[in-house]
Amino acid sequence: MSNSAQAIADRNYSLEIGEYFSRGWDLFKQYALPFVGYLLLTALIGIVASRLPAPLGANEEGRGGIVNGVLSPILSAGFYIVAFKLAKNQIPSFGDFFRGFNNFLQIFLVGLVGGLLIALGLILLILPGIYLIVAYFFATPLVVEKRFDFWTALETSRKLVSKRWFSFLGFGLLLLLLNLGGALLFGVGLLVTVPWTFCTIVAAYEDIVGLNGSGPDAPMLDEGV
Repeated sequence: MSNSAQAIADRNYSLEIGEYFSRGWDLFKQYALPFVGYLLLTALIGIVASRLPAPLGANEEGRGGIVNGVLSPILSAGFYIVAFKLAKNQIPSFGDFFRGFNNFLQIFLVGLVGGLLIALGLILLILPGIYLIVAYFFATPLVVEKRFDFWTALETSRKLVSKRWFSFLGFGLLLLLLNLGGALLFGVGLLVTVPWTFCTIVAAYEDIVGLNGSGPDAPMLDEGV
């Protein structure tokens, strides 16, 4: 399969949601303890960052914080990076979770620009914002795995997802319900459901978009897989 942005956007596909959850679970189980440990670490980083003086940290109402706003998309990308390595039959290390910093600008911009466009859509008519929330489903994974620039990733994801937008909406709602279930278990369940969610998205990406390479000899993600 061609990995050009246009070829990906033109791809025909159907969603096999049950298979994605199953494949995602298999990926998570391969590296469960490091996934959980990394989630706890990112939560700790978030708590520390939120306590910095405003505007670097949260304001008196507990909202905002520049440091968390900058770090959050980069740290979240770490889940994708490790899940992609597992999907490619590579052996990850804990340090791989932090490789998002190797492509800091594009990962940050895909979150910033995508978030601004979604916010604008929600403010104007609500529905355009909801459309973009779903349409940008694969934006960060495309930056991480294909090394697309932020705008190419946003547009490629939008064009690809729009072909089956309602199916992706249902997929996203199921992922949301999964994490709500984790939260109901005194929050402890989120230690499993959050990384499982990232792994499930990678499983969907693997099927719909396709991976650049697999096997132990495949290039590392930060070498432009």
